[in-house]
Amino acid sequence: MARPQGDPALFHFVMIKPTHYDDDGYPIQWFRSAIPSNTLACLNALAEDARGRAVLGDGVEMRLHTYDETNRRVRPDRIIQMIREQGGRALIGLVGVQSNQFPRAVDLARPFLAAGLPVCIGGFHVSGCIAMLPELPDDIKAAQAMGISFFAGEAEERRLDDVLRDAYAGALKPLYNYMDDLPALAGEPPPFLPKQHVRRTSGSLSSIDLGRGCPYQCSFCTIINVQGRKSRIRSADDLEKIVRENVAQGIKRFFITDDNFARNKDWEALFDRMIAIKEGEGLNIGFTIQVDTLCHKIPGFIEKATRAGVRRVFIGLENINPDNLIAAKKRQNKITEYREMLQMWRNHGAITYAGYILGFPADTKASILRDVEIIKRELPIDILEFFFLTPLPGSEDHKTLAAKGIWMDPDMNKYDLNHRVSHHSGAMPDAEWEEAYRAAWHAFYTPEHINTILRRTCANKLGRPSTTLSTILWFYLMILFEGVHPLEGGALRLKKRRDRRAGLPLESRFTFYPRYWIGTAVKAVQYARVYLRCKAMLDAALKADDRWAYTDLAIAPPKADEFEALDLYHATTGGEQALARKARDEAIRARTQVHEAVVAAE
Repeated sequence: MARPQGDPALFHFVMIKPTHYDDDGYPIQWFRSAIPSNTLACLNALAEDARGRAVLGDGVEMRLHTYDETNRRVRPDRIIQMIREQGGRALIGLVGVQSNQFPRAVDLARPFLAAGLPVCIGGFHVSGCIAMLPELPDDIKAAQAMGISFFAGEAEERRLDDVLRDAYAGALKPLYNYMDDLPALAGEPPPFLPKQHVRRTSGSLSSIDLGRGCPYQCSFCTIINVQGRKSRIRSADDLEKIVRENVAQGIKRFFITDDNFARNKDWEALFDRMIAIKEGEGLNIGFTIQVDTLCHKIPGFIEKATRAGVRRVFIGLENINPDNLIAAKKRQNKITEYREMLQMWRNHGAITYAGYILGFPADTKASILRDVEIIKRELPIDILEFFFLTPLPGSEDHKTLAAKGIWMDPDMNKYDLNHRVSHHSGAMPDAEWEEAYRAAWHAFYTPEHINTILRRTCANKLGRPSTTLSTILWFYLMILFEGVHPLEGGALRLKKRRDRRAGLPLESRFTFYPRYWIGTAVKAVQYARVYLRCKAMLDAALKADDRWAYTDLAIAPPKADEFEALDLYHATTGGEQALARKARDEAIRARTQVHEAVVAAE
């Protein structure tokens, strides 16, 4: 057991949310990143609570240091120097580490370990592997051999206290495993980050998790195995506290990170509280939420969501071929509900984002591009984001492939849903799958379709044309010029020569800096050209004589024969079967209603 070092009256808790490496081995980092780290906000709040309760003793000062590497360079040497100069003991926590971030987390840990500082890694990679695999994979074993400690599960219910006390005493355990005991969330310290951190995200967006867990069984999902299938939720009081603390520091935009907010049984109480604050006090607060494709079937859900300030909605569309959805155990998605659901969100003024997975068994490059064209023509989606079907550690898909000894790429850095890391389970060759992924992005974000999306939003009385344009540009520019998934994108890419991935050569400054600065300047010009072109489209749409009369198939009101006319239902065998099931269900409901009416009359 290592003896604790440093002044016992001072303890540093350094929380780092790592990024991951691009294809050249440089950390993906921006002047302003896209999405705030909710895990960092949660850990910071729990650490603040532990500090307030003096868990290390009344005479010990605890100093908290938070870093989100997606928007702030992490210099281990400077952090080590800071700790040495200020004195005291320390714990380095690498928090919320996903599989693609695990190699970067280990690289960051090395200099801290060399300096004699304890390091603990937590997050989905560790938790998912422990939840689903019979033994730890080699990368975690190697990290343990280096002396890194691991935390699996969630840190609420004062579990963080034990880690802090052990680190303070120089007795950090190799593993803290809470996977079999998921905590309640109500009344726990709600996630919070200081203003200076939130300002580093685009739009000064903060994050909230109001619930964890999902009842569904999608085989590609890690959440159900890490956070469980039973929903655990925060209260309306928790939500109000989060909002008021952030509003007090000028933050009024929030990303609710729950995987599926529509399955939170207390959704109405949460929305009602926000409606009371928003309408009663005139606070201009806004939310982004994630929902499933059946959310519109919940009476009043969409209406109250938009009244509460929901302005953007992420929807797990995943695919329009029911055969693919069934193969992934995503039976809850009904393609016959997609149009109604999307049109309801549009009619209430929300910008819709839809996730779409490529690489299901029935997919080919031709079928993928056909389906993208159907979506463009028949579904009113503002933003479509594509992902490789990826066997993430912690998912059933990964467990199955591992058990069968089927090849998966050993480099965890690639498990970002933007790289192919396995072979297609059907007949699609690797090169074709990769080509189909790139082609899908370019097929959806054509200038012609961008113009169509802008015409649609300009024709909507509740539409937000400027916001829609900026969102489209965010995705479009990342695809064209940055080579990263838009959800990992940001404003002004930052690169540091000495931060390159361990094992790759350090580039000459005479090569690195000219390429970086010239590349940045070239991209700025390219950005400007695309912006001006798209801004001209928006200006034309706003000034069009038929602005309010514009319509197309996707936004047109439902017609009696649309189920017979749309390619969405007839391009695949699964679509035909889905349509037949809908017809049978409606016939059964009609007969039931007639029977109930007869019984009532008698």
